[in-house]
Amino acid sequence: MEAAVGQHGVNADAAPDSWQSRSDRMARLLLLPILAVATLLAVLAGPGSAHPWSAAVGGRTGTTVIVLAAAWSLGLSRYPVTGVRTAVRTLVFGVHAALAGVLVWANPWYGVFAISGYFFADELPPGRRRAGFALIAVVLAGSQTGGYPDAWNTHTLVFLLMAGFNLTMVLLMVGLTNRVMTQNTERGRMVEQLGEANRRLQASMAENAGLHAQLMVQAKEAGIVEERQRLAGEIHDTLAQGLTGIVAQLEAARQARHDEAEWSRHLDLAAGLARSNLTEARRSVRALRPEQLEQATLPEAIGALARGWSEHSAVPAEVETTGLPVPAGPDLEAALFRVAQEALSNIGKHARASKVHLTLTYLDDTLLLDVADDGVGFTPAAGAGTGGNGGGFGLAGMRRRLARFSGTLNLESAPGDGTIVNAAVPLRAAPAASPSPSPFPVRTPVRTEPTGATR
Repeated sequence: MEAAVGQHGVNADAAPDSWQSRSDRMARLLLLPILAVATLLAVLAGPGSAHPWSAAVGGRTGTTVIVLAAAWSLGLSRYPVTGVRTAVRTLVFGVHAALAGVLVWANPWYGVFAISGYFFADELPPGRRRAGFALIAVVLAGSQTGGYPDAWNTHTLVFLLMAGFNLTMVLLMVGLTNRVMTQNTERGRMVEQLGEANRRLQASMAENAGLHAQLMVQAKEAGIVEERQRLAGEIHDTLAQGLTGIVAQLEAARQARHDEAEWSRHLDLAAGLARSNLTEARRSVRALRPEQLEQATLPEAIGALARGWSEHSAVPAEVETTGLPVPAGPDLEAALFRVAQEALSNIGKHARASKVHLTLTYLDDTLLLDVADDGVGFTPAAGAGTGGNGGGFGLAGMRRRLARFSGTLNLESAPGDGTIVNAAVPLRAAPAASPSPSPFPVRTPVRTEPTGATR
C-alpha cells in the first residue's frame, strides 16, 4: 500500500485512470457509509434501550463530532485524487485523523471509521507517510483495547503492544504492496517496450517488403535488359552472320556466272549456309545454345567452326588446344564459342588476312582463347571491333558475354601487324575430368585448309 500510494503523486498524475486513482476515489465515496456503519454498531452495542442513542456515541460531544465527521466525509467525496499540493494533503490527513481520534475516544466502535485514515496517509510524502501510519495505528489501538489509557497500568501496556502490532502489520502490508506494484509497473513498462519494439519491427518489415518489391522490379528489369542483350548477341552470331555469308556467296556466284563450275560451287555454299542458318535459327528458338556444342566438346566445336569458316572465306585457319580439356559449363562454353565465331566473322569482313590461328588454353583456374590473324590490323583505340570494325554488335557483344562469367577481352593490334583477340574466363568448380595417361599437357593442333585454297 505504501508503494502504491508512495508512487501516487507520480502515477496518479501521469495516469488518472490507474488502479491507484480508482481506489482513492472509491475510498472517498465510502467514507460516509463507513461512518454510518460505525455509528450503527456503537448504538447497537450501547448500554441498552433505556439510554438515548447519544449516550452510546459519547453524549453531546460525540454527537457533535459525528455531525462534523459526516459533513467532512461528504466534502471529501469531491476531494481530488491528483493535482493536490503536499501541504493540502497533510492538512486533510490531519483533520481526518483528528476526527477519527475523537470518535474513537467517544466510542471504540468508531475504529471502523478510523481505518480510512490509512488511505489519506498513503497520499503523503515518504517521511510523513510513516508518521501518518503510526498515528492511525495508535488510534486503532485505542479502539481495539477499549479506549485510550489514562494511567500507567496493564491497559497502557496492552495499548502500546497493540499500537506496535498495528504499525508492524501495516508496514509489512505496505512492503508487500510496494513489491507487487513495482513488479506490475515493471511488467507494464516491459509490455510497452515490447509493444514499441513490435511496432518498429512491423514498420521495418513493411519497409523491407517495399524494398524487396523494389529490388524485385529492378531485378526483373535488369533480367529483361540482359535477356534482350543475350538475344541480340544470339541473333547477331547466328542469323546475321549466316545471312552475311549467304549474301557473300551469292555476290561471288554473280561474279562467276561465266564459270559454271565456280558458279555452282558458290550457289551450293549459299544453299548450305541457308540450310545451316535455318537449322541454327530453329535450334536458337528452342535453346539458344550453339548447335556445334550439342554433341561435341568446346575444342571440337571450335575446330568445326574454324573448318567451316575457312571453307567459306578461303582463308586457312589453324586450331590448337593446350592443357587438359575439362568441362567448363554449357553457358561458359557457349560464350567462348560465340567469341570465336564473332572474331572469325570480323576477320572475314575487315582483316584481309592470309591465315588465322586459334589457341584454346586450359589452365588450372582459367580458360583462354586467342584468335590471331596476319591481316591489315588497326589501332584498338580507334576501332570498336576486331580488324578495325568501327560499329555493330561485335566487340561490345563479346565483352558482355564474357562479363557474365567475370571474364575479360583484350585486343592486341597495330596497323599492318595483324590482330590478336585475347579472351579469358575463370574456371569455377567444374566436374573432374577423366585422368589422362600422360602427365604432360595435351597439344592437339588442328590444321584446316580451305577448299581450293593455296598457302
